[in-house]
Amino acid sequence: MKKQILSTSAIALGVAMAAPASAQEWDMDWGGFFNTHVGIVDVSGNGIAAGSDFDGVNIFMNREIIFSPSVTLDNGLTFGVNIQMEGDNGSAPSADIDETYMTISSDTLGRIILGNENSAGYLSMVAAPQVGSMPINSLSITGFLPLNHPNNFRRAGISSYTEVQGNNDVSRITYFTPSFNGLTLGVSYAPSGNVNAANSGPVNFNGAGLRDIFDIGISYSQSFNGVDLDLGARWGTAEARAIANGPTTDPETFGIGGSISVSGFTFGIGYAENDADGVGGAGDEEGLSVGVAYDIAGPWTVGLEGYFGEYDNGPNINEGEYTAYKLAASRSLGAGVSWDVYYVYAESENVGGAEVEGNVLATAINLSF
Repeated sequence: MKKQILSTSAIALGVAMAAPASAQEWDMDWGGFFNTHVGIVDVSGNGIAAGSDFDGVNIFMNREIIFSPSVTLDNGLTFGVNIQMEGDNGSAPSADIDETYMTISSDTLGRIILGNENSAGYLSMVAAPQVGSMPINSLSITGFLPLNHPNNFRRAGISSYTEVQGNNDVSRITYFTPSFNGLTLGVSYAPSGNVNAANSGPVNFNGAGLRDIFDIGISYSQSFNGVDLDLGARWGTAEARAIANGPTTDPETFGIGGSISVSGFTFGIGYAENDADGVGGAGDEEGLSVGVAYDIAGPWTVGLEGYFGEYDNGPNINEGEYTAYKLAASRSLGAGVSWDVYYVYAESENVGGAEVEGNVLATAINLSF
């Protein structure tokens, strides 16, 4: 399968390189977002460190600037770049750059993605509709609540948008087919689970970790008789390198989801699993995203959403849990400006039965440009 993916990409790249030059100029596009949340927080539980105080008013911000220049040649091929710069200094794969990749696309070729981006499986998934800019189908809410959880980013215990063993934005090759009446297939290959965005040298395949990461995604999107239907599914696996005192069973991830919109209502659900068998200190995980949103005639959208995740902490150790509920309303104030009001209740339980639960009543201003 690895050879087939690489051969297909090589053929597509060869066609692109052989295409005649174009007199078209580059579209130097850019944009981004800046979301600022202010919330009143109430936290309790036996998992809070002694002397800590998280109650009261807090501020959470999420912001990026995205550079996305592109050019379309006379033969119809479009070449593009996507570089996402974080508005803080604590993001991966480098201090202030998030995803960074190149694209090659056309109506007949489909789309090739080369670089540090999530897999075809991740990009194909569908889950509950999100109202506003504070997702609970992730750990963004930890910007307000000190939930105790293992390092399970991009894993089903906290999100139905999973990656194999939680690998995120590693260097990979992805191909999406053109849409066939709403049906799109995607496949990805990454040589390693190690991030190498800085291109600082070759990836060492001899150490512990993941190698030969394969992902497959399928999505379907169609509208008919006033009904919008979106479906998605994914599967992925990788070779697990030797880990001291640990198993080497190859990890997998699986997910399926869908949403349907009719008469202003959108109902959505997403389910995912990660089968890790202790690789890298992680256990098996599963999670369910479910929710409904209603687009009120005018500028308001309201929604109710829940996430229910579970994860193993290892043999003879307590299973962990993450549960969250969100009631939200969002109002469009104008071009690229919206205002959110929301309430979130979330709780987590981790090793030793340590529990944390909290309530957040917050508002947010979201700028998208």
